[in-house]
Amino acid sequence: MKKTMMTIMGAALGIGMMSNVAKADCGEVSIGAMGWASGESITALATFVLEQGYGCSVSVVPTDTVPAVTSLAENGKPDIVPEVWKNSATVYGELEAAGKVITASDVFQNGGEEGWWIPTSLAKKHPELTTIEGILANPELVGGRFHNCPVGWGCRILNDNLKVVHQLEANGIEVFDHGSGANLSASIAAAFADDAPWFGYYWGPTAVLGKYEMTKVDIGDVDPAQHSINQNADSPESDLGVSGFPSASVINAVTADLAKREPEVFKFVQNMSFPNDVMSKMLAWKEVNNASADEAAAWVLTNYTDMVMSWVNADAKGKLEALL
Repeated sequence: MKKTMMTIMGAALGIGMMSNVAKADCGEVSIGAMGWASGESITALATFVLEQGYGCSVSVVPTDTVPAVTSLAENGKPDIVPEVWKNSATVYGELEAAGKVITASDVFQNGGEEGWWIPTSLAKKHPELTTIEGILANPELVGGRFHNCPVGWGCRILNDNLKVVHQLEANGIEVFDHGSGANLSASIAAAFADDAPWFGYYWGPTAVLGKYEMTKVDIGDVDPAQHSINQNADSPESDLGVSGFPSASVINAVTADLAKREPEVFKFVQNMSFPNDVMSKMLAWKEVNNASADEAAAWVLTNYTDMVMSWVNADAKGKLEALL
């Protein structure tokens, strides 16, 4: 594996040196790099594939959700923007309706996940705890505690309303409000270290869900209208009701121009979709090893080669396999 990683990284490092070299197979392609671990790593992987597999001359544009979508609206660039969280980019729908951008694929197969979780080991030992009804009937099995979001987080409002809906405290479950995201994740780490129960809120894909095997608790079917009410801090208690967490739409966007200009590149982006658990495992590996985005991309290529190969055309597959 170490030899393979070195080979991949050598090719990846060569991308920068070849950026001004004309490519026969593909023209110039710009790609946005969202300023967080998953966004940067996805862009690094896509850049490697496009450079080495498709012969593109790729320019990477550091960005974030709002500036990326603003740039798409005003300049029609970058050509590709991986990991756009649509709920944070209100203008995106207008651009899509106007035909300026195309949603190529869901970058995370299950979308952005939120929910109430328990350790998978606990779920295997006590399957009844995989539903909220089972937890309410057996609060001692989850340690009699619900681990809540910090103040100021959007999930805090929702959880504070859902704790009323499900009557957590009336059923013997203390609601513990964490002071920070670090404390919330540390509580999971401590529970796994002590082989202790844990029950609370978390989201993914994240390094935490990559490190620790967790099972989502069924708290009810998703009701979008009810979920919207539950998200409002001013909703009266009489209006609150049961709803699970809908997944957030997280997509790979491309410009209409790119889809027309580079159809094979467009097909690749249409295929580029990560299982949530793979993304979480990559983030965990990146965090533990203090790895760069390029190294995280190499880790995916090394450990999930077949997945990446299934995204590319036959010609690109042959070129990439020669490196791998």
